[in-house]
Amino acid sequence: MPTAPLPEHEYARLLELARYDILDSAPEEAFDRLTRLAARTLRAPAAVLNFVDQDRQWGKSCFGTGDSTGPRSDSFCAWTILSNEVLAVPDTSEDPRFQDNRQVTGEPHIRMYAGAPLVTPGGHRLGSICVIDTEPRVLTYDDHAALQDFAALVMDELELRLRNRTLEAQLDQQGRQLQELQQTVAHAEVLEQVIALMDAPLSPEEATLAAARLIGTAIYADWTGLVSFQGEAMTMQVAHHRPQASPALLDFAARLPLLPGGVTRSLRDTTATTYLEDYAQHPGALPEGIDAGLRSAAWLPLGHYGGASFMLIAVRAERGDRAPWRASDRALLDAAGRSVRAALLRHAALETSARAALQDRLTGIANRRAFDTDFAARQAAGQPFLLGLIDLDGFKRINDVEGHAQGDRVLQMFATVLQDEVTACGQAYRYGGDEFALLLSGLSEDDALEHVDLAVVAARQLTALPLGASVGFACVGAEGPQAAAQVLQLADERMYAVKRRRQQRNHRGEAVG
Repeated sequence: MPTAPLPEHEYARLLELARYDILDSAPEEAFDRLTRLAARTLRAPAAVLNFVDQDRQWGKSCFGTGDSTGPRSDSFCAWTILSNEVLAVPDTSEDPRFQDNRQVTGEPHIRMYAGAPLVTPGGHRLGSICVIDTEPRVLTYDDHAALQDFAALVMDELELRLRNRTLEAQLDQQGRQLQELQQTVAHAEVLEQVIALMDAPLSPEEATLAAARLIGTAIYADWTGLVSFQGEAMTMQVAHHRPQASPALLDFAARLPLLPGGVTRSLRDTTATTYLEDYAQHPGALPEGIDAGLRSAAWLPLGHYGGASFMLIAVRAERGDRAPWRASDRALLDAAGRSVRAALLRHAALETSARAALQDRLTGIANRRAFDTDFAARQAAGQPFLLGLIDLDGFKRINDVEGHAQGDRVLQMFATVLQDEVTACGQAYRYGGDEFALLLSGLSEDDALEHVDLAVVAARQLTALPLGASVGFACVGAEGPQAAAQVLQLADERMYAVKRRRQQRNHRGEAVG
């Protein structure tokens, strides 16, 4: 039995057939109606709608006969698609192409076959609609025309079906685009709130945690945390979690800083946002996270502040509706990350500037401006404290004899040791020139003098000339509020009284000390 040759441009035809997405589809009444009408119109016991695939004939609709799906080598329709005309075989037993065909010699015992090709607008023939009979028969011209009309109706239905599917896809895409646009607008509002938070009267840590909470809520994360790295230590603060988040996921998040390794630790120095769509596939994924149902995660570096580096982690569990990181999610995370990093840099710069304004350049301890600020703050607090004013005796001679560079080193040594001595109970200040001040709590005058003496001893190691310190104290707040000028005047008078006594001893030949 001869096999039908392949049509010209067979592969293009197969691609066109695939475009209609009709093969192996479910029965449809629109096509079944056409095969019924074709059989009745042409007075045939059976009508079939077949599509010719690469190696098979596939029946979309069969009326009056069983399933017509079978090998392409046995297909009558494989011959029909070789031209645009109706293929009519009045008696298959007399046609050498079909007389040995198993559909002729066996069920369904086809003796008459007539098929019209299904021709696409591009000229490709996908299959045919045909009528068959168990008796020989010659069709009329009108029968041929009717069969071609049915083939045209099938193609109209296929084209409508294709256009509807294309339209549905376009509507679906437009719906997704609209949803994405709405999400983008909502995320823009969240970004505005994040920026406002970073300028609010909050500490940088409080503002960053609040920003992380806003971001986690906006991107529908199951859990969002603020991680900080300081040296090798990692700490975690929960910023946000969904009420429906699984206890296993929340437990994993709480234990994350205690677990060795993991993706988070490996990203501590990253400067770019990292997204994982499938956490389990990452080589650094922790088994505890996988077991807790962690599906996707994002790590957003937020910059450095106060000696620590900060990172936001947003996590999603196994949820089909929110597993991937959408474009709008990524845009919000990236933009918010830039805003927070810029704000932390700005806060750090302002604090550095503020510290510099309150720090003595030469000695590194607090300066006169810092003293005025701290003195007022202590008075406002209403707790008693000790004020000490210090004048270095003999310092001018060190400058005159050993030079100002040596004098600077003496001041630096005295200031450093003095601050170290009083750190636990207060603050030391360079008040001006060779004058220093102390603000101390819970310390007696005698104990304070011992700290000053130790600083003097350390400074003496740098010079061959005599060096001492005159100190005047005033207790503040013990007898009710006092004006700052009065307190300072009292401490100053006592300091100069000590200095005069030292000078008198020096005139009598006693050593400075």
